[in-house]
Amino acid sequence: MSVKLNGEGETRYGEVDDCVIIGAGPAGLTAAIYLARFHLSIRMFDCGTSRAALIPRTHNHAGFPGGIKGTALLALMQEQAAEFGAVHEEKRVENLKKVGDLFEVTTEERTVKTRTVLIATGVFNHHPPGMPNDLHDAALERGLLRYCPICDGYEVTDQKVAIIGTGDHGTAEALFLRGYTSDLTLISPDGEHDLDKSCNAKLDEAGIVRKSGPCGSYAIEGGRLAVETAEGMLSFDSVYPALGSHIRSELAVEVGVKASEDGCLDVDEHQRTSVEGLFAAGDVVKGLDQISHAMGAAGVAATTIRNYLADKYTLYR
Repeated sequence: MSVKLNGEGETRYGEVDDCVIIGAGPAGLTAAIYLARFHLSIRMFDCGTSRAALIPRTHNHAGFPGGIKGTALLALMQEQAAEFGAVHEEKRVENLKKVGDLFEVTTEERTVKTRTVLIATGVFNHHPPGMPNDLHDAALERGLLRYCPICDGYEVTDQKVAIIGTGDHGTAEALFLRGYTSDLTLISPDGEHDLDKSCNAKLDEAGIVRKSGPCGSYAIEGGRLAVETAEGMLSFDSVYPALGSHIRSELAVEVGVKASEDGCLDVDEHQRTSVEGLFAAGDVVKGLDQISHAMGAAGVAATTIRNYLADKYTLYR
């Protein structure tokens, strides 16, 4: 596309990207498809740690009877974005800064310039304390370890399930899962539970067992995941860590984007952040951490980015 700066008559070609997308999960890839189909120059940076890639098989995503693996879904979305010219680079962004009207996005190899940035870096779930990575990945692949009861609570219907957590967050996750099974155990990760009177009353009413920790030893035994408790190893059909997550918003915060206390980026109804030209979508923004929600927000963000660029530039073919 040949684009002219409004009122200046200066033609821009391809030396500056129209949008750099940081993160190539469902939100980033959806935005890339939209933006590329707007005939804009798009570059995605992907460090390869999308949470969606860890999904053994999702049955919540509409249009896939029988479910689809997270890696398969991402591959299809990458292929679709590439059809329309979106550039995908498997590189981690190390630094982001705004210089005048442009942004500079730096990887370990080089710096690229762009008119807009979409942050779609998502979050990282905290793993059970002391669980080795190889055991973690094996348990996740087999559905013995799960992170999202909204996504896959249906799959543990009437099974023996544990939640590693305590306090309000652990209680809320246990009560949510009570809608799928009555055989639930809430295990404290660190020792004695930190549960107030209200939490204990709700757990008692729901018939949810509590066990003290600390957790730290795990094993896959006979098709179940065994978890260490103060009473020894207990085994379960599935285990849900309710330990919170790390919101990967540091790049945006360093540029001056406003964020909540826990790190979620503040956006308006059009996915605009407090820094002009910088947008955010997906789990890095407060909301329902679901693929469908991330994709919807990305569509809004992409359309807003296109209109923002059109206000600054005359978009001619």
